[in-house]
Amino acid sequence: MTESEAITKITREIKGLSSNFDSDDYADAVDDAERETGFVFPTTDAFQILWLNKRVKRALFFSLLSANAESFKFKQINLQDKFKNLQALVKSMDEEFIAALKENAYEFANVDAVQAFGHKIGAGFDYNAFGKDISQNPETLVSIYPSSTETEED
Repeated sequence: MTESEAITKITREIKGLSSNFDSDDYADAVDDAERETGFVFPTTDAFQILWLNKRVKRALFFSLLSANAESFKFKQINLQDKFKNLQALVKSMDEEFIAALKENAYEFANVDAVQAFGHKIGAGFDYNAFGKDISQNPETLVSIYPSSTETEED
């Protein structure tokens, strides 16, 4: 999904509220969502698409909440209810995001479980075919097993 596809989808999802936003608001919301999640558009990963879209909507709702922060009662029309509803929505979206961060730590970090546990790190000593110590050679790397590029068949 590209950024423009996400914005089109989100505009359809928030329906009438979309009239409160212009293209800059959507671009800013996408930037905020990318910074928060660590994911970027374009992406094909369903998990990343889900959370980027949710955080874009959250950023839009927060900007609407900020715009209405100084709302007041006028002729018995209570704009405070709109403010409270948006505030509750943003709060619930943040709670959902925090829970997802805890439950899906590997997906948000974009790492495999193998990268978190069970590594063997070599001492860094290396010798050439003649037995000469070449450990100080800048091209000599410390071996780490398993690496993220290795599979169980390797």
